[in-house]
Amino acid sequence: MNVLVTGAAGFAGRNLVENLKNIRDGKNRTRPALSISEIFEYDLGNTAEELDEWCKKADFVFNLAGVNRPKDPKEFREGNFGFASTLLDTLKKHANPAPVMLSSSIQATLAGRFGTSEYGLSKKAGEELFFDYAKETGTQVFVYRFPNLVGKWVRPNYNSAVGTFCHNIANGLPITVNDPDVVLEMLFIDDLIDEMLDAMEGHPHRCDYPTAGEIVDGVESDGLTPLWRDCGRYCGAKITHKATLGYIVECLNRFRDQPKTLMMPDIAPNSFEKKLYSMYLSYLPKEKIAFDLKMNCDERGSFTEIMKTFNHGQFSVNISRPGITKGEHWHNTKWEFFIVVSGHGLIQERRIGSGEVIEFEVSGEKIQAVHMLPGYTHNIINLSETENLVTLMWANETFDPDHPDTFFEKVVK
Repeated sequence: MNVLVTGAAGFAGRNLVENLKNIRDGKNRTRPALSISEIFEYDLGNTAEELDEWCKKADFVFNLAGVNRPKDPKEFREGNFGFASTLLDTLKKHANPAPVMLSSSIQATLAGRFGTSEYGLSKKAGEELFFDYAKETGTQVFVYRFPNLVGKWVRPNYNSAVGTFCHNIANGLPITVNDPDVVLEMLFIDDLIDEMLDAMEGHPHRCDYPTAGEIVDGVESDGLTPLWRDCGRYCGAKITHKATLGYIVECLNRFRDQPKTLMMPDIAPNSFEKKLYSMYLSYLPKEKIAFDLKMNCDERGSFTEIMKTFNHGQFSVNISRPGITKGEHWHNTKWEFFIVVSGHGLIQERRIGSGEVIEFEVSGEKIQAVHMLPGYTHNIINLSETENLVTLMWANETFDPDHPDTFFEKVVK
């Protein structure tokens, strides 16, 4: 399959092209139904002759080209309607039946505040052009209306408030939030990529956009919310996220502070926070990619906290010098994993009130996780005379200096 991507140098285009390459080159094997031969990347730097040649060869077309921040509003129609017309005419010239995907906007609904949007009007005109093309030629068209597109590589200080916030906060620059209660609906680029690959495989998610005020299943439509149904005229990505500007900034400030607090925010699978954190990290300047951790050092070695979480404890790394014993304490409810990753050591545990000592010889040559049981005093001994013992430690709760739940008692009396 040959794939033509217009607007290939833009935010969505770059992400799509790189993911298509992963499939083409066998790096992504999660889409066995897709076999990609050539990827034609069309943007402003390409020629009309190249577009003509690629329209002749393409087996699937993604039209991501468009104008969203012109100097003159008249450029909206030229960029969002004029080029689409050229693209479809070229495909028609070669009688190419390749399916065509159009990247439109939720503003094309012309609902609510979008009713007088020049951008929305130009996108709406482009949509109708594609629907007419489908009627005339019998070609499949997939028309998508996107909300705010966000994710890695989105251009800051352009047309994405979220991209601007990520860039500025990551780089220590000021931001302006006029109304923190404004709600944004966001479509993350990786969810969009999944949907576009679904479309290539022939099973896009389809929907309609009932007119604002229309009653559908007992609910009044706002004109912006898609109604999902298999026979829908439009297509859409089903996974979007809504959040206020205030909450977005709150999250980004927590991400910024993580190297100081070591507190990793809750990033549940497929959550908004998880995706926003990934987006934020893509804007970090070189000097912030690596950061120092506080090593608590003494003659025995060092202990360094690595990461803390709200609900899943904390991670630390312990380095013990040759012959050193560390620990010799117990906890009421706290429990831990000790995982030796380098060196040769011995872990000892004894239940409080008992004389029986249980032992585990551990080594970086055979990595194991050993429970430090509640109510058991425990230690870890470096058995080597020459090498440090390096242990990754996980505790089920972050350390609270006001309630440390840690009590000294030797394992072997």
